[in-house]
Amino acid sequence: MPDEQSYVTEFSDDLITRPRAHLRLLLSQDDDGLALSYEDNLLARCHLTREGMIAGGFLARSLGVKVPPLGESVTARVSTGVLYRALGICQLDFKIDASYVVLERLLEEADMQRGAKSLAE
Repeated sequence: MPDEQSYVTEFSDDLITRPRAHLRLLLSQDDDGLALSYEDNLLARCHLTREGMIAGGFLARSLGVKVPPLGESVTARVSTGVLYRALGICQLDFKIDASYVVLERLLEEADMQRGAKSLAE
């Protein structure tokens, strides 16, 4: 994953090691791009570059939310399984065509996991 596109923090790696059904995540947009955080801890950042914004758009989609307008945030409540897939999307290199095959699979899995929760309610 090129750092000019996006990056995932070490904190996020630690967070997904303990399965949880509900994490309240915050997706924010600022002048640098998109930032995903949990309890004021940065999980991932997608920079304001072509590939970074591609990653950011798919990150939001995997979480089941829309990209927030500049200066605003949206909340997503997801499981660690969905977060794992969302972070995987941030680590794809969108300059490589094969990344889109992996992307499709990660999005399908995130959709299924989010949908399974709503079917159980």
